[in-house]
Amino acid sequence: MAGIVDTVKNTIAENVGGAGHNLASKDQQFSLSEVPDVSGKVAVVTGGTAGIGYACVRTLLANNISKVFIISSSKDSYDEAHKSLVEDLGEAAAGKTTYMECDLSDWPNVAKTADKIADQTDRIDIVINDAGRGIMTYQLTDYGVDRHMAVNHFGHVILTSHLLPVLKSTAEKGNTVRLVGLGSNAHQGTPSDCKFASLEELNQDLGPNGQYGRSKLAVMLYHRYLAKHLTSSHSKILSNSVHPGFVDTKMSQDDIHEPYPVAGYAMSVGMKPFKKSQWEGATSALYCATKTEKSGEYVCPPAIPEAGSKMAQDEDLGEALMALTKKVVKEKMFSGSVQQGCPFSFY
Repeated sequence: MAGIVDTVKNTIAENVGGAGHNLASKDQQFSLSEVPDVSGKVAVVTGGTAGIGYACVRTLLANNISKVFIISSSKDSYDEAHKSLVEDLGEAAAGKTTYMECDLSDWPNVAKTADKIADQTDRIDIVINDAGRGIMTYQLTDYGVDRHMAVNHFGHVILTSHLLPVLKSTAEKGNTVRLVGLGSNAHQGTPSDCKFASLEELNQDLGPNGQYGRSKLAVMLYHRYLAKHLTSSHSKILSNSVHPGFVDTKMSQDDIHEPYPVAGYAMSVGMKPFKKSQWEGATSALYCATKTEKSGEYVCPPAIPEAGSKMAQDEDLGEALMALTKKVVKEKMFSGSVQQGCPFSFY
């Protein structure tokens, strides 16, 4: 009975806003007030202009981070975020942000953006891969890849891979480097026959929830893959994925109406009283970005490690995913990237 009660408490803490976090056990508590001083450190945050990403950026700045590279596809969104940072933290803090305009589905530009970042810093301590396509209808990119996977998984793999030299150098100097991927409990909605065996499989229309869930499964498998291969050779580089909970962001407020024009109101309006704020939704990401000393975990709010689904724990499925990732990127981007000497090493 006690085990059932604990499971219910954790489910509420992980997903529901308000006082829900208080239900987590003492050793799994974490709040933004516990984010440590990060003076001297440098972070890269995708999707850092709004929602959970913005909450991460603002919190890091409030805790004295030296520089934050914010990757977003919208300059207008960055301008609004910068204005808010100035109002809340002052010009000096807001001035520590550097905006990099980049759509993560534009893979060559992702690689160029990573190179630009590497040219501007000799260290990167934190990478928060937050940007993503939410629960939306099936769509292919211009180069013929499911857009959910192209943005949520492939784009972040390309970014992280191109930042590896700086990440490794930072770790080799004795600094702890923390990589964080935004997964989701929605990964449990991935069809059980998912094999990550071919592009044809990736390009099947699974419906809005299936497309989103599979891309989040990929995020989780990728960060466990990095923990297995990268942390084993560079023990100071930690890689974890997180579930933010059911958060009140543009994805759950506006984007949900793209696939579900009417039914989406059940989420955007009906569930609004139960949603986490963007600050509550950022707790698990910031715990993994600033506090944890472990690698290969899936952490739910506030700081509850969970196993994830059987598929999320399947190392062979993770290996298949990354083999397919390399194959697809090389086939789609060969002339513009690999042929020009892009190393594209995962670890």
